[in-house]
Amino acid sequence: MNTPTDTPDDIRLVVLDMAGTTVADGGLVERAFEAAATELGVAPGSPEHAGHLAYVRATMGESKISVFRHLFGDEESARRANTAFEKAYGELVEGGLIAPVPGAREAIEELAGGGRTVVLTTGFARVTQDAVLDALGWRDLVPLTLCPADAGGRGRPYPDMVLEAFVRTKAAEAVTQVAVVGDTSYDVLSGVRAGAGLVAGVRTGAHGDEEFRAAGATHVLDSVAGLSALLSGAR
Repeated sequence: MNTPTDTPDDIRLVVLDMAGTTVADGGLVERAFEAAATELGVAPGSPEHAGHLAYVRATMGESKISVFRHLFGDEESARRANTAFEKAYGELVEGGLIAPVPGAREAIEELAGGGRTVVLTTGFARVTQDAVLDALGWRDLVPLTLCPADAGGRGRPYPDMVLEAFVRTKAAEAVTQVAVVGDTSYDVLSGVRAGAGLVAGVRTGAHGDEEFRAAGATHVLDSVAGLSALLSGAR
């Protein structure tokens, strides 16, 4: 674990990403993308498909509808692709192909037990987020979960979901009392843009140290399981 010593000592609100950060989905995003690409006539194995998949990997953490708008241009095509993606991902989730990142639930419970408020966020649509929460039995794990639609439609790398969590929970007096944790550079960038006091990348998902540092991460952790110890050590 690589952590600077200047950890804020008054974090009251913790905003955690789901897939890749607290939820291990085994690459289901890419598998669901196959369905979206097929819906739009992009053949697997084609140069176009390879280019699209590279973009999907590079933009992990971003709102999926935004990704499809970039890839397919017009709104109708983007929505068709997004619907196919969400349907395929939901079916994979219902098939039992996801699990918590080891130690994630325990970390969330420890953070809450220490008086901090935890919010779970995602770049997926609400229906998919709820399917993941149901599959894991996490409906009552945290007081608030957010998807892009809950924050006016803008997902990461915009700061909107972080700020929505700040406003709705009223758990912190200033954004510097907020910690944002995720496995992609877009998670990190959203926290930086929100002015969060701690912005950490975790090595359990899509991106690594280089991307996290370039996006402005204050910390890099092996896993979200180490977050509680990091914050407790700051007090």
